[in-house]
Amino acid sequence: MIKAKRLVPEKYRMIDTGETNKFLYFGKSRNMLAYAGKFAVPLLAAGLLLAGCTGENGPAKEENTVSEQQQTTEPAVNGTQEVDGAGNTEESKETLRRIGGKDVADSLLVGEYERMYAQFSDDLKKAVTLDQFRSMGKSFTANMTSFELTSDMRLNGYEHFVWANPEGTKGLSATLDDKSMIAGIQILELPAFPATDAAYSKTKFQPPFEGDWLVFWGGHNTFLNYHYEHEQVRYAYDLIVERDGFSYQGDPTKNESYFAFGQNVLAPADGVVVAVVDGIPDNEPVGQMNEAQPAGNMIIIRHENGEFSMIAHFKNGSIVVQEGDRLRAGQVIGQCGNSGNSSEAHIHFQVSPPSEVEDIATTIPVSFQSGAKPVRGNTLTGVKPSP
Repeated sequence: MIKAKRLVPEKYRMIDTGETNKFLYFGKSRNMLAYAGKFAVPLLAAGLLLAGCTGENGPAKEENTVSEQQQTTEPAVNGTQEVDGAGNTEESKETLRRIGGKDVADSLLVGEYERMYAQFSDDLKKAVTLDQFRSMGKSFTANMTSFELTSDMRLNGYEHFVWANPEGTKGLSATLDDKSMIAGIQILELPAFPATDAAYSKTKFQPPFEGDWLVFWGGHNTFLNYHYEHEQVRYAYDLIVERDGFSYQGDPTKNESYFAFGQNVLAPADGVVVAVVDGIPDNEPVGQMNEAQPAGNMIIIRHENGEFSMIAHFKNGSIVVQEGDRLRAGQVIGQCGNSGNSSEAHIHFQVSPPSEVEDIATTIPVSFQSGAKPVRGNTLTGVKPSP
């Protein structure tokens, strides 16, 4: 088993950029699998990049639609909250009038910039003015007629939405808190790689875990899968365990609070272990990352047709296989951890085409035995481990 001092081979060093969540969050955000990269206003010229610090309140059900929000709010009198006959305060009525998460795209298309901006969090308003938002929104939506919702994920007190235009060339991402305040929003021209998008693995893989896991990153555009813009990790998945809308319970700074931490990791298909890294500590407090060893503790498996799979971020000391071992699909190979450039316990899973192991530099879409093509926000169900 490779010692911690032996790092991932050079071709794997960028296997996890550590910028998984740079588009939407910075400041206090946590539980998002990677550090929240620097917010840069100059990037607004290429696409709208807005971000607001996120908190940790639980999300509430969206009860409103765009058409229901045309009323005006009466101010409170003498510093008190007015209450109507139904017992609603002005604050609660304003919450009901706010744009529902699924209606953000429609509001942008029809030019409701003032209403949307009024719903921005304070931190988001500090990042961009109304005039900037209006200007970029008009430019981006010119000649557009519709957006299609492609992902809706509720996690750790926030609901994350992703839309794309029918052609798949433009995308919109928005994050709302439990009071329907817009904590993050981005519009972006979406790069596409149709030739490789269709080049699925020949090996049929089972998920490398048992039970239900949430796809945090996965899919064929940048908003569904942050990895997509990086060739080495384009079709990788980041997977977590979610229960009742949260990935953890208890102290969020402790690895043991995360449902994924310590869960068994399974061989996704028959094969031979060709590389192992172990001995890298799990990051704690959670949110602190190890950028020098991005993949953390990891395993690479060569499968029968020459394709490779890689699983990263194992729990320190949990890997129970070594180079040269022959594996059966479903065999326990270690436990999920938070090692490497990771901000909470999760499985990073990717597949590469046949090659000499030293030359692996690309990924291919994963063919799952079930035929599933999961994307961000979907649940992927594994199988019981092999005896």
